[in-house]
Amino acid sequence: MLDKESKARIRYKKYCSHCNKEVTAKDIIKGYEYEKDKYVIMTEEELEKIKTKKDKTIHIIQFAKLSEVDQLYYEKNYYGIPDTGAEKAFELLRQSLLTQKKVAIAKTVIGTRENLLVLYPTKDGLIVKTLFYQDEVVAPPKQVPKVKLEESELEMAKMLIDTMTKPFDATTFKDEYQERLREAIMTKIQGKEIITADAEPGNNVIDLMEALQKSLDLSKFDKLSGTA
Repeated sequence: MLDKESKARIRYKKYCSHCNKEVTAKDIIKGYEYEKDKYVIMTEEELEKIKTKKDKTIHIIQFAKLSEVDQLYYEKNYYGIPDTGAEKAFELLRQSLLTQKKVAIAKTVIGTRENLLVLYPTKDGLIVKTLFYQDEVVAPPKQVPKVKLEESELEMAKMLIDTMTKPFDATTFKDEYQERLREAIMTKIQGKEIITADAEPGNNVIDLMEALQKSLDLSKFDKLSGTA
């Protein structure tokens, strides 16, 4: 981001509201405001003192089926790495979860927050997925009204899904917008005009059934032409 007038880069700096001066990380401490403009200071040493041994490790609470953990709760993914000497226990947990198709529900403290975790087994290791707590999840919007579907409409949608179904491979996907953005930047550097990207003709209102039919017909055509 740049300033509109000077074109200088916008930078975010931490500064003291009392002294009106910039401060560095070594000058910043943590405190809790218990009254207006009154703070109790908590040092890093004091924060460490209230952490139990359990808080400093990933401790398992229970096990569950992966399907029982709603995707809505997932926050971030991390790679799980065992401490030195814990490799056998780590591998025992990974293989056991993998063969039973289950995950471990666990907790640990990161910074000043106790995180809820899912330990997800893979063929190579464990993925640690942090979860939102129930009170952190935003309530769902107004429910979409249920409508009656014709059997023919449902069959058409199923045919389209079947036609376009194939194994997921993350390497086949890329950020196409970023590529166009880089091309646009190079175009401006060269002093040329940016050309508007191709757009679908007509308005933005789409008949879903019409779109399904067109996609299905196109998929069939591609399939037939591929075998010719």
